[in-house]
Amino acid sequence: MKPRIQIGRVLSLTVFLAIGPVSLNAQTPDPDPERFTDDFARFATWDAENFIPENGIVFLGSSSINYWRTAEAFPGLPVINRGFGGSQASDAAHWVQEVALKYDPALIVYYEGDNDTARGKKADQIFEDVHEFVHAVHHSGSDAEILFMSVKPSPARMEVWEEAQQTNELLKSFADSHEGVYYVDVGSDLLGSDGQPIPEYYVPDGIHMTPAGYVVWDRVVGKALGEILLR
Repeated sequence: MKPRIQIGRVLSLTVFLAIGPVSLNAQTPDPDPERFTDDFARFATWDAENFIPENGIVFLGSSSINYWRTAEAFPGLPVINRGFGGSQASDAAHWVQEVALKYDPALIVYYEGDNDTARGKKADQIFEDVHEFVHAVHHSGSDAEILFMSVKPSPARMEVWEEAQQTNELLKSFADSHEGVYYVDVGSDLLGSDGQPIPEYYVPDGIHMTPAGYVVWDRVVGKALGEILLR
């Protein structure tokens, strides 16, 4: 088992604002986070009946995480999958204790923004919610590191792909300027030379991925995990 990774926990509102101007006007209302109460009750029941690894790697986020067989993808690593389908960045911030902090993880692999852009949220609003999540983690006393996965392209959501890319730019800029926060691009390898999603990587709904799509994530995220854990 890998030793716990130590990080410096310095979050600055000045740096946050320096990444880009944040508009507080005309924001899309957040959905009610309590719609996931039953999901977290099931997680709690499972946790009470099963072994939870120490210094684990928590994968959290929307259905793309929920459907990912992370334990099979990363054998030998202390993986905890806490994907909750339909979630947005605001939900992850609301449920930060239940979805991440309760496990006292060494690393949090974070995937949100997919449903946010689909529901009309702009990049700055999404990033505010992501920042709230990170702030909560770092001010809880946790020394967990965080790996942001980029928002992926999806055939059914290409009309908001530009907004997703802007979100990814904010995530990358934040990770580049904060110790212990990382970013991995999980979308580029899902695109063909024409800049469009490769069909074989997606199921018919045009949103979720096939096993072939997850093989891409296994490789890309696996490489990022290796680099982080070997630092």
